[in-house]
Amino acid sequence: QVQLVESGGGLVQAGDSLRLSCAASGRTSSVNTMGWFRQGPGKEREFVAAISRSGSSTYGVDSVKGRFTVSRDNAQNTVSLQMNNLKAEDTAVYYCAATWRAWALNKYDYWGQGTQVTVSS
Repeated sequence: QVQLVESGGGLVQAGDSLRLSCAASGRTSSVNTMGWFRQGPGKEREFVAAISRSGSSTYGVDSVKGRFTVSRDNAQNTVSLQMNNLKAEDTAVYYCAATWRAWALNKYDYWGQGTQVTVSS
């Protein structure tokens, strides 16, 4: 089993930056791809970004490209999401996810409990 714990959420103004972190514990040797999802008020959960185990492959949805950057530190078993130029529509609960799959955008096996990000306009 792998446990994921997110941190770094909060209330910010439009245009501000925020950095989310996710710490993995347990059988971290089985984790390959890690990703971030979010669920806005009244919306379904959506994929945001992913990063491969080596960090050589990353992907972000169009709505966050150029603003969000995903990175990871395998020595610390952490993955981060740097969010710049935040917009009101980025308001959501952000979830960290992990999978044993070498690369994945939608299929994840482990999930964190989520951290709230609220962007005021």
